[in-house]
Parts: sequence; C-alpha cells; structure tokens
Amino acid sequence: MNKRNKRIFITGGGSGIGLSIAQSFSKAEYDVTIGGRNEERLKSSGFPYAVVNVADETSTVNAVKEVGPVDILIANAGIAHTKPALKTSLEDWNRLVATNLTGVFLSARSFAPAMVKNKWGRIIVIASTASLRAYPYASAYTASKHGVLGLVKALALELAKTGVTVNAICPGFTDTPMFKASVRNIVEKTGRSTEEAAAALLKDQPMGRLIEPDEIADAALWLASESGRTVNGQAIAIDGGETMR
Repeated sequence: MNKRNKRIFITGGGSGIGLSIAQSFSKAEYDVTIGGRNEERLKSSGFPYAVVNVADETSTVNAVKEVGPVDILIANAGIAHTKPALKTSLEDWNRLVATNLTGVFLSARSFAPAMVKNKWGRIIVIASTASLRAYPYASAYTASKHGVLGLVKALALELAKTGVTVNAICPGFTDTPMFKASVRNIVEKTGRSTEEAAAALLKDQPMGRLIEPDEIADAALWLASESGRTVNGQAIAIDGGETMR
C-alpha cells in the first residue's frame, strides 16, 4: 500500500503532540484527519477534522461514521491532573480514567475492525512515562496510563495475526501546553518561579531538557512505516533516559 493512500486519524490532534504528529504525517504525504473536543482549535489547524469526545461511546461511534475507515489510528487524546492521592476526588479520578484509558479503548474498538478487514493497520497510542513509572501527586494519571499500557499489550496479542500492530509511545515531559499548565500549577501552589518549577519537573531527566513534539512524531512515523511492521505490543520511551533509572 502506497503511503499516499494511507488514511490516519489522530485524536487530540488540535494542539501539542497531536498537532505535531498531524503536521509530520501530512508532510510525509499521508491523508490526515484530526479529532478533538475544541472545534475552534481543530478548525484553526487547517486539517480535516471531526469533533469527538473519546470518553463518550456515542461520540466516538459517530466520529467513525464521519471519518470513515482509516489505516492508522493515533490515540493521543489525554488530560492530566495533579493532587495527592488521598485528596483526589472520585470525579477527578473518573474523568482521567475516562479520557486517558477508556478513550483509547473506545477509539481502538471503533477504528480497528476496518483495519482487520483490510489486513493492515497501525494503532499507536501516545501514552506517557507514567505508563512505566509512578509519579507522586499524580495517582489518577499514573493509574490511567499504566492501564493504557496493559490495554496496548492485550490488543497487540489479540490482533497479532491480523496485519494490525498496536504500540505505545511513552514521552517524558514534552514542550506542550500541558507541560506549561503543570508548571503554572506548581508556581501557583508553591510560589516557585517558572524556571524553578520547570527544573523540578525535569530533575530526573538525564538530558535535562524537554522532549520536542516532533521527536514523538518521528517515532510515530517509523511505527507506521513498513520498517516497523514487526514491532508490536511495545512501549517506546522517548524520555532522555528518565525511565532507565
């Protein structure tokens, strides 16, 4: 299959990592459609889009009907929340799990059948280093991302003989609006400067720098290519060596 004919759908594609992936795949001549909840942001991207809340089954099913069959699904939509575990409300817990974990399940379940029928497909989940290690004050986020990795591995085994691969990319702290929001949260709660807050988040990263969104996009492009055809059920950490410790 020529990559010109390959269709890709990216959830959470209106900003940050998702938008960078959309731009990289478009430059590589893939047929890109993005999805998300913020229609104004989606529209401003310049890409074809579908408004979708991945945590809602009806919304996800409707997105599949609107977008049609795709060859590659990038399950990127996600949210973060920081609070001590014993002060995390059930509402916050359910909100993170619904978007970060159930959203991946609903997206994969909705888009994968067409891939299986076509005997070729890629499901690439943008997970997190929180899928591989724990972070204090982020119990709901860590639990949801650990769950994502379990789902990826189970799906990879189930689809292994169908021509569809399932993998996770696990970025460390990345230069995105989500990282900036985390820094602001630390500043507001601790009175630290912006520089001090950012340094605190990066203290365990051996390279001492943020990951760039296009570095994650490059990994997704490789997984989507024929060179990545036997990579299945893997968690690929792009984190400057953080999870090596």
